[in-house]
Amino acid sequence: MSNIKINYSLKDLVIYFLKLGTSGFGGPVALVGYMHRDLVENRKWISEEEYKQGLALAQLTPGPLAAQLGIYLGFVHHRVLGATLAGLAFVLPSFIMVVLLGIAYKLYGGLPWMQAVFYGVGAAVIGIIAMSSYKLVTKTIGKLNVQSFKNSWLLWLFFIGAATLTFITKREEVLLFVGAGLLYMFIKAPPKRLINNTANGFVLLQIGFWNFEMNTLGKIAVFFTKAGAFVFGSGLAIVPFLHGGVVTENHWLTEQQFVDAVAVAMITPGPVVITVGFIGYLVAGFPGAGVAALATFLPCYLFTILPAPYFKKIAGNKSIKSFVDGITAAVIGALVGAVIVIATRSIIDITTTLIALASVFVLIYIRKVQEPFIIAIAAILGIIIKIIL
Repeated sequence: MSNIKINYSLKDLVIYFLKLGTSGFGGPVALVGYMHRDLVENRKWISEEEYKQGLALAQLTPGPLAAQLGIYLGFVHHRVLGATLAGLAFVLPSFIMVVLLGIAYKLYGGLPWMQAVFYGVGAAVIGIIAMSSYKLVTKTIGKLNVQSFKNSWLLWLFFIGAATLTFITKREEVLLFVGAGLLYMFIKAPPKRLINNTANGFVLLQIGFWNFEMNTLGKIAVFFTKAGAFVFGSGLAIVPFLHGGVVTENHWLTEQQFVDAVAVAMITPGPVVITVGFIGYLVAGFPGAGVAALATFLPCYLFTILPAPYFKKIAGNKSIKSFVDGITAAVIGALVGAVIVIATRSIIDITTTLIALASVFVLIYIRKVQEPFIIAIAAILGIIIKIIL
């Protein structure tokens, strides 16, 4: 049980996740960092242990990392209703945004202006993610000094190994996380006995808003359910899976359309995986967007709330705590590896390098500046550099 007094209501929680879903840029690394900063450090609604348990459970189960963590944090004090409302509040704003962008895409036949925006936004996002990653590392593993390396050398080894593997393979390996957790548990707090028990209109037609076929909707439901149920890790992990099904297998989108869909995910707030709503809209209008989003997020919702009561109950055990610590070190390492992968695709020249560095310096030295303001400035710079100049 938490040792922190519940000092917030369900309404407060829903409002927070609505705001985060509306203004939380930067992908999973940044989003989980915002949750830690806001809910653990500043508001003290969630304890450090509860946060770490949620992060570990989110990584162990398939689906988008940030959305799963948000669902778990909603479950901590408000159970299933809190998990449900937190998840909906977090995903709904970005879903509405990508549907609106899908409408614009169908009306104008392309997003050259969006590519210009992404030129600047992508670089700024790297700076934001880098800062969030650094804060997560220092909070979950330790500060970057000799004493920390000496005291927590095994956790740092998990961190470096996961970061390296993620960078090389371009995806997260869940078996690595489990292995790190088990190894750390048996070294730090080996269990005395094996646990025997387990957890018991016309205008709308013009923009393709309602253009769909039932057969296509069925295929969308099946494919995106697989995406939500079998792909582990962050939005970066799901992109190759989506590409194989959407472009190669079903030929729903062209290569350029898929690249534009990924760009939409990166310049909108909320979970990166919300790009499934944009893809679904292009394939089968608003019904396609709704089915794609529901099929993707429902599995992760179930995979989070079903084991949550059992996971929280046993998390106080010293062996389980060591297991969680080992997993968390590997998880953060994998997220940092994903940051490096994204950076290699977004930092493409001197200008984007300067934008990324400027974002980091602003976040360090001008603490009152919020991330959405940085994103807006970067978007304007992208348009000026790529279109006006």
